[in-house]
Amino acid sequence: MSELGEYLRGRREAITPAQVGLPDGPRRRTPGLRRSELATLAGVSVEYLTRLEQGRDRHPSPQVLGALADALHLDADQRFHLHLLAKDGSGPICAGRAVPASTVRPTVRALLERLEPAPAYVVNRLGSLIAYTAGFRRLAGPVGLLDGDPPSLHRFLFTDPRARAAYPDWERRADEAAAALRFESRGGGGDEHTRELVDWLSVAAGAPFIQRLSRPPALAASTGVDLLVHPEVGELRLAYETLDLPAGDYQRLVVYLPADGRTEAALDALTNEVMVATF
Repeated sequence: MSELGEYLRGRREAITPAQVGLPDGPRRRTPGLRRSELATLAGVSVEYLTRLEQGRDRHPSPQVLGALADALHLDADQRFHLHLLAKDGSGPICAGRAVPASTVRPTVRALLERLEPAPAYVVNRLGSLIAYTAGFRRLAGPVGLLDGDPPSLHRFLFTDPRARAAYPDWERRADEAAAALRFESRGGGGDEHTRELVDWLSVAAGAPFIQRLSRPPALAASTGVDLLVHPEVGELRLAYETLDLPAGDYQRLVVYLPADGRTEAALDALTNEVMVATF
């Protein structure tokens, strides 16, 4: 039995039928769920699940792993562990592009300083936030978006339960983010680093992400209006404009502007609050 198979069997035996909405009858020789029950919940065949648990198939697709993680009610740490076990021995990633940068050039940082107090940030092609203004920190910090090292738009959107409260238009955001990730990772000429992120999100987020992978790929919108619920000033309507930095950077600068008078007043209030606290 492989480590992956052993882990799947252990989690199957550790969860009770009642936890997944199944009757817990008296004649059960197997602790936890039967293979047939887990297979049905995850949408795979019993034969395939048997091969996984016995170590005869060690490379299930991320979509299968995500479905199994959903069925087993795995938490975030358990999903990450499952992902690592499935990747073990599968070989290193051969980068179709350079490793995404985690820093910005000094001139880009200087530009961000010039944009204060406007909310603005720079994101790399994996959705990692690698630089931002104090104005953006005032927006994003209180909702939890800046948690993580580095903070990640995609990780927050798909795996943090706070995202649905922060984004009233969560469904639209999730649709667009998944479509953009598919666009970046599609085909043999796509970005291997993005494909790795798609694989990880399939396991970490499960169905809310996997179901969107069947939809057509599309470029991320470069302008539009985002909704954000801030714990201090309520719902904001933020118009955004995106600037692609030089091609070799694979980075985007996003600047938010108030889309209505109420949002403008709320942003001013957040800025003035900080200025008063400073003095």
